[in-house]
Amino acid sequence: MTATTDTRKELEALLKSRVPLIVVETRDEPRALALLASLAPKLSSPAHTPVFQWTVTEGLRRLDISLGGAQQHNAEPSAVLKSMRATPAAGVYVLLDFHPFLTDPVNVRLLKDICQDYDRVARHVVLISHEIQLPRELEHFCARLSLAFPDRAERHAIVERVAADWTRAYGQRVKTDRKSLELLVENLGGLSTGDTERLARKVIFDDGALLPTDLPAVMQAKYELLNRGGVLAFEYDTAQFADLGGMARLKEWLRLRKPAFDGSAPQLEAPKGLLLLGVQGCGKSVAAKCAAGIYGVPLLRLDFAAIHNKYIGESERNLRESLATAETMSPCVLWIDEIEKGVSVGDGDSGTSRRLLGTFLTWLAEKKTKVFVVATANDISSLPPELVRKGRLDEIFFVDLPSVAVREDVLRIHSKKRNLNLADNHVRQLATACDGFSGAEIEQAVVSAVYAAHAAGGTASAAHVLQEIRATRPLSVTMAEKIAELREWASERTVPAD
Repeated sequence: MTATTDTRKELEALLKSRVPLIVVETRDEPRALALLASLAPKLSSPAHTPVFQWTVTEGLRRLDISLGGAQQHNAEPSAVLKSMRATPAAGVYVLLDFHPFLTDPVNVRLLKDICQDYDRVARHVVLISHEIQLPRELEHFCARLSLAFPDRAERHAIVERVAADWTRAYGQRVKTDRKSLELLVENLGGLSTGDTERLARKVIFDDGALLPTDLPAVMQAKYELLNRGGVLAFEYDTAQFADLGGMARLKEWLRLRKPAFDGSAPQLEAPKGLLLLGVQGCGKSVAAKCAAGIYGVPLLRLDFAAIHNKYIGESERNLRESLATAETMSPCVLWIDEIEKGVSVGDGDSGTSRRLLGTFLTWLAEKKTKVFVVATANDISSLPPELVRKGRLDEIFFVDLPSVAVREDVLRIHSKKRNLNLADNHVRQLATACDGFSGAEIEQAVVSAVYAAHAAGGTASAAHVLQEIRATRPLSVTMAEKIAELREWASERTVPAD
């Protein structure tokens, strides 16, 4: 049974019950209206039940049958409510974008009169808008309905219709294959009917072809449609294992779980995610990008600092909306950088961080979609115990300062990116010289060497890198006590990433 069928049955049950006020929060207004219109024949037995639609611009008109134009004299909110209250006949009244008028006490009283009079005249009021805040005195008359997005069959039909439009317009078939078509249909999930058609039209009408290379652009456009709050960031640059120095255990862990995540091993449960603890600058962010690159899915970055809002309840709402967007973008990797800044509990917190943590953990336990979470943290003292206990995420990895072999890898990676040719013996010498350096500090030494060589009018060499290394005081020196404390904490609680 599809979600669309469930929604239709739920709405039909509400209309046949004694619920006088139904609230539908959705951005897909045409889909909601089509659903109501499709139910009109079922509401006509044994006595015909008319279905009306109201907008402030046009007034009241019949939705189930055509009777000409709308009633302009019923365009004013109070006027249409008074007309509804006065009518002696049952009916379904669909009010579009009525939410701004719910602050008027006259309108609230009229709606309350209509609801309380349901036993005498069976009138259903259906409020449809993107967001509806009901006054408290109307809440107990109300039932809320979540409108399902187009299911897979409907999305497939929309794509086929757009392809047929292209064929009629240009006299040739769209160039595609079954796999590309199925991937597009899959990636259009979670969008309204209109947005689904617009994205399909954008892809197909661009060049008359639907190929795997079109899918990244589809995901980017989909993200831009969904992320209206600006809390999530779409990371365009992902990475591969070759971009990540060391972390052999982490790489193997990700590799073993790829079949469960990409669906090639459906009998395996998809992984939930992992937590990366460790020293700053040692590659946790690159590891998050690497997870997305290896799994071949979009990377979303959740900014906990942007979630916090001064108004009570808004921070939790921002988080819920961000997590819902991530689920809609699934399959994807959700990167939560420095998670401790969002869920650490301190003095004067007013409980916001605790509520955010509860919201996140509840979502993590209940999510059914393929959203792989990569949370990173630098300060273990700020992490709440509920987050780090076993079972919340699949594994907790500790990312330590790189060994000499890993430092060699990091030097090769960053010198290659900057066209700096280093002989193997120079790489070994430099790796020994930068003992105690983090990956970020090694990268910065290479970058600074390139700048210094350019300023001197020469080509960067191992000598320039060595000079920069000797001029740097690494974090392992300036924060030795804190790093020792971090290592001690992680020794029995985490798995080494390398």
